[in-house]
Amino acid sequence: MDEPTKVLREVWAADEATDVATELEQAAPAKVCKRMKDVTFDGMAEPGSDLGSAWRELLRREGKYDDSGGTIRDLVLGSPRE
Repeated sequence: MDEPTKVLREVWAADEATDVATELEQAAPAKVCKRMKDVTFDGMAEPGSDLGSAWRELLRREGKYDDSGGTIRDLVLGSPRE
């Protein structure tokens, strides 16, 4: 198991969130959002180009892209630089 997965599982176990998530899954059956069924990423990138690159470029233009190379572990526990 990789380190980020291990850390996230430990966080979930510590908060007993797994039990809560299981209860929620059993209480409410999954529903399909009918408004989202026709949503696509057409138009996000030119046909034949890389959708991932187009998505990153959009996030850069909006000031939302962070290319610092942080990990999920950094997000959960804070980076060593902090």
